[in-house]
Amino acid sequence: MRPMFVFLVAKMVSKGEVNDRTYRGASVIELIHTATLVHDDIVDDSNQRRGFFSINALWKNKIAVLVGDYMLSKGLLLSIDNDDFDLLKIISVAVREMSEGELLQIEKARRLDITEDIYYEIIRQKTATLIAACCSLGAAAVRPGSKDVEDMRKFGELIGMAFQIKDDLFDYGDQKIGKPTGIDIKEQKMTLPLIYAINQASKKEKSWIINSVKNHNKDKKRVNEVIDYVKSVGGLSYAQIKMKEFQSEASEILQRYPDSPYKASLELMIDYVIDREK
Repeated sequence: MRPMFVFLVAKMVSKGEVNDRTYRGASVIELIHTATLVHDDIVDDSNQRRGFFSINALWKNKIAVLVGDYMLSKGLLLSIDNDDFDLLKIISVAVREMSEGELLQIEKARRLDITEDIYYEIIRQKTATLIAACCSLGAAAVRPGSKDVEDMRKFGELIGMAFQIKDDLFDYGDQKIGKPTGIDIKEQKMTLPLIYAINQASKKEKSWIINSVKNHNKDKKRVNEVIDYVKSVGGLSYAQIKMKEFQSEASEILQRYPDSPYKASLELMIDYVIDREK
């Protein structure tokens, strides 16, 4: 999906033209993204990725760390070796922000004091910044220094926000998405449905939720009870409304561009982000 954003944005802003920089940008994004997935599975102690064993499950953390580092360096060197320093800056900022977002989430998980605004900042850094980089890269590859670079960065950020909220919603369902459901609660991750539920809860209910997430997150029955509570107070519905708001803002940016097959495909990508089943 991420390299597709690079190509579609490049073609939309340049009326169908792409160049070698576009291909390199798309390749770098996929290498960087894959590297972050390998490292994420180590951080999350996850044994599955897309329905298969993760690298750390097969070969332990040491090899998984090195494989992730190797992919990251290959991606960065691809830009350096071809003097794509403007593209390299976009990618490097994204990698820095993804790391900051992960650290912020870990810090807040210890105290379980994440507000809705902090949640948005975490997902902006952790997830949205990479999709923003894809779209920004696509524009920069064909129209360096143009207003399109920032417009498409914002477009990608909004799509990324909607994408992550959708991902969080999967944690409350039964779909086969390539990783176990309920894992966010087990890892003490405060996602939007849970934050909303806590804000709606009485003092007693709030204490029970926080105690469940903090001290009973390995208890499958207790985790399921929390999931049921979040559903009962409208946590999923609220998250879906917010997800669609981000989708709508992204669509508004696209409307500034003339109709084309590439714009139409990006509109389909926006719909896919919130309609996908995995």
